[in-house]
Amino acid sequence: MTKIYNTLEQLFEKLTSTATVILGNPITFIVALCLVLWWWINNLFTTRDVHQIIGDIIFGVTFLSLFIIQKSFNRFSASLHLKVNELVSSHKTASNAVLNADVKTEREITELSKEYSELAEKLKELDEEI
Repeated sequence: MTKIYNTLEQLFEKLTSTATVILGNPITFIVALCLVLWWWINNLFTTRDVHQIIGDIIFGVTFLSLFIIQKSFNRFSASLHLKVNELVSSHKTASNAVLNADVKTEREITELSKEYSELAEKLKELDEEI
């Protein structure tokens, strides 16, 4: 059962990574913009009330915002990971286990987080003793 879960988790990690790259791609945004414009122009020639027109505009803008937000998040995330990797690699005593955390699976990140939580508790106990 655990093997099936691990396989599904790895598959889901790959799927989300691929979806993140695709949704943050400028070409995907251009395709989505063309789709929304085609949809709006197509609906111009039908008789509808104002509420439907406003709803279509809001829906189209929200749809396009998804791609803009994803692109912005991808850039922010990549720059943050780069900065963290630089900070970790610049310290001789730092653990290299956290380098390239963006390519680690959720399970690996959770395990590292637990290790660092335990380390923080040990340091807290040492500070209290001193």
